Amino acid sequence: MASAPPPRGAGLRRTTRLGGVWQMACDDWLLEQGLPAFRLYRWCRPTLSLGFHQRRLPHHWLELARSGVIELVRRPSGGGAVLHGFGLTYALIWPAPPAGRAEAYRQACQWLQLAFAELGQPLRFGEAPAALGAANCFASSTAADLVDAAGHKRVGSAQLWRRGQLLQHGEILLNPPPQLWHDLFGGAAPELAPLPLTETALEAQLLAAALQALPEPLRLACSSQRFEPWRAAELALIAARLARYRLGAEACLASPEAIMERTT
Repeated sequence: MASAPPPRGAGLRRTTRLGGVWQMACDDWLLEQGLPAFRLYRWCRPTLSLGFHQRRLPHHWLELARSGVIELVRRPSGGGAVLHGFGLTYALIWPAPPAGRAEAYRQACQWLQLAFAELGQPLRFGEAPAALGAANCFASSTAADLVDAAGHKRVGSAQLWRRGQLLQHGEILLNPPPQLWHDLFGGAAPELAPLPLTETALEAQLLAAALQALPEPLRLACSSQRFEPWRAAELALIAARLARYRLGAEACLASPEAIMERTT
């Protein structure tokens, strides 16, 4: 069994493009370290991630996974299904967040509001009631989500609380694919205002905003450890977690280890 690498601050992790189960296992491993961390990442292929509470899948999702159109994975965080591969995903690990979920969301999303305000597209929190295990995360905008001036959802977020620590996931939607969106969710993809910069420039803008407006423990950790690379020993430990988040074509929906306290 691989031994744990020496303790270190988790800090700001390099943007990576990996498969879905690797991305989820990376976030799960970072949460276990008990240290503040922040990362932006992309996906190798179109991937549908299911919230921790989702247990019933439409049959056509399974068919799309079987045919290789999408990868199907489970998130440790809650919320509804999210289509990845057409935007940027963030994950933050917050060891001592505020006790209230709403306040934790408010503080954890300030960097996103700062970044989009600087782009001339201010975002506000949604107002729809939360729906446990909603089929499509982007079908409604709750107090966990950020919407633009026209009411269109730009960022969907979800949380996992474990032993007093917070993992918050979020998807920053950029270019949702109309046909695949319709095939999955049976409706039109969100109509979002184009951003006045490239995806690479947007990533730089988001990172700069994160270093200004993340909650203090995360901001300090990230500013002192710029772009920590993954080490071989860490990746070996992360690889041992992959099965927790993999949903094969047969859609085995057994939950990951029963160590989750609460998700939203």
